[in-house]
Amino acid sequence: MGNATTPSHSSVEKYMDDKHEAEVVHREYGVPQTPMEKQIALQKALEMDPGVSRFSWAAIQMYLVTLVVCCCSGDSGFDGTVMGGINSMVQYQQYFGMSGVGSKTSIVFGIYTVGSICGTIPASYFPDRFGRRFSMFFGNAVLIAGALLTANATDKGMFLGGRFLTGLGSACAGASAKSYLAEMAPAHSRGAYIGFLNSFYYVGQITATGMMVATGKFQSEMSWRLPLYIQLVPAAVNVSMVFLCPESPRWLYSIGKQDMARRILARFHSSDNDIDSPLVDLEMREIEEKIQIDGADKRWWDFRPLFTTRADRYRAYMVILIGTFGQLSGNGLITYFLPILLKNAGITSQNRQLTLNFVNSVTSYMGALCGSATVDRFGRRKVLLYSTIVMSVILAIVTGLLRSFGSAARANAGITFIYLFMVVFSYGWTPMQALYPAEVLGYEARAKGLAFLNIVSQVSTLINTFGLPVALQKLGWKVYLIFLIWDIFEVIVIYFFVVETKGLTLEEINEVFEKEKPRQYSEQLQKETREARRRHETSEVA
Repeated sequence: MGNATTPSHSSVEKYMDDKHEAEVVHREYGVPQTPMEKQIALQKALEMDPGVSRFSWAAIQMYLVTLVVCCCSGDSGFDGTVMGGINSMVQYQQYFGMSGVGSKTSIVFGIYTVGSICGTIPASYFPDRFGRRFSMFFGNAVLIAGALLTANATDKGMFLGGRFLTGLGSACAGASAKSYLAEMAPAHSRGAYIGFLNSFYYVGQITATGMMVATGKFQSEMSWRLPLYIQLVPAAVNVSMVFLCPESPRWLYSIGKQDMARRILARFHSSDNDIDSPLVDLEMREIEEKIQIDGADKRWWDFRPLFTTRADRYRAYMVILIGTFGQLSGNGLITYFLPILLKNAGITSQNRQLTLNFVNSVTSYMGALCGSATVDRFGRRKVLLYSTIVMSVILAIVTGLLRSFGSAARANAGITFIYLFMVVFSYGWTPMQALYPAEVLGYEARAKGLAFLNIVSQVSTLINTFGLPVALQKLGWKVYLIFLIWDIFEVIVIYFFVVETKGLTLEEINEVFEKEKPRQYSEQLQKETREARRRHETSEVA
């Protein structure tokens, strides 16, 4: 029995060799201070401990954890598409006396937004007070209550009450999910994990639109009630499974549980679950430098960490940029009102509208998955910039095609480019809406910053939910022209201000924003990192 736990001679040698190499690196570079030094140290640590392999048990566990967390994103995708779909159903319109556009529709869509804004209160308090997992649990529990209320609504007041609770719960759960996954994922693959989280929006969307193709043929109230019942499924999965997932190591460190934080990092980041791995040591050292125990994050009412310094304000501007542009690029017009746009383009069959809505969900999801898979390779800045340029070109084409009616060929071509627009938007913006704000915010401000992101997003969404129904009614095709001009403005802002965060740890990103010119410094850092990696590879070959 004693020999069963004795390490083998080869494993002992490997351990001693790794420790010796780590000591050599430490003597050669000292304690890394600048982001560049930390990137070199990270590359050295990854050479000694490359992290978990793609199909290892630790990686599979991380995938399962990610799926549970992704249910928080599926919530919002389901809601937006369900409402867009049932809003075009004659059965729903007749039951509540709606028309599909106008002020009454604005209120139904807008009350969800009001609930989401109210959801920022628990979203800014619960994650830092009780942990990221509890906040997801609470948000999804409220969402379940709202979904049940909405699906069983017998009058408009009950329906609006359920919509309010659904918005509140979705906002709280979604903000916590972003911060949780950002703090759990390894730096070199964080973009893929968080991109997949936000891309899961389309899983909810595909489920909703696919179901409504079938339920739209029902003549009874179940045509619109059944999709609302199904809305609670992803929330129920999260509620039942979230406490089986590990807590965020950064949150554990902030409440004084450093040993537990180290074990979780080793379990999901180290190739051999070594708590003394150079990679784990580096991550723990950076966490220790940046996270204050009993710091400002414990005072939920204290939003000063978002605006205290110039660096904090720059980060807040990036959050505002993502929250605003991510809702007002033209995507909200299509997500919520595609059936109405199809009708305006001459496609009047309800069944065909719902079918095309489903196809849009599938193609958009494919775009989002491609964006999630490539964002760690191409970088955040390039993906945002080039996708927005392409979106502007597509909107110009759509504006020209749909400015007049009567031609079936022009209508079909216009709808094709609308679908292509959503594929490009999903590629560039869907992964980034969750990834970029969670990256740029420091730990002390992450929960509040993501709650603030929700406020910005929902205020922007108010333009979609309250303004677009009336705009579509009054302006028709000219709405596309408005979004075209706005997207050109987005391209200019992204080019001059967006900071590259590819490949950096969360703590290193903090230091980039503390530089005098973060955008220029980030590009220089990426260039120097590539050159250092190339020199290292050349020296190894030699």
